[in-house]
Amino acid sequence: MITTHVLDTSRGGPAVGIAVTLERRGDNAWTAVGRGTTDASGRVTTLTPSGSLAQGTYRLTFDTRAYHQENGIADPFFADVRVTFTVADAAAHYHVPLLLSPFGYSTYRGT
Repeated sequence: MITTHVLDTSRGGPAVGIAVTLERRGDNAWTAVGRGTTDASGRVTTLTPSGSLAQGTYRLTFDTRAYHQENGIADPFFADVRVTFTVADAAAHYHVPLLLSPFGYSTYRGT
């Protein structure tokens, strides 16, 4: 299972309403395997609804432009945030949080 959590560090709380896409890299292209929107706690737990994963390379894309514009930043610096990572154990839970501000972000493997 792959989940995410977005915290807006400039506002000191969850980033609500961010569209998130999960893709898996194939031989020559990326294929969308899940989508969701951050809820009231900034979380998306529906990216892998079947709960099953395959080993491989995955990418989360966060639509940060729309989020920032909806929160009063007319021309945000980052249009989106893409986080690419490897799933080595298909039975494991991969939680990939995003700490976000208008001019920077960081991420890590969570639990």
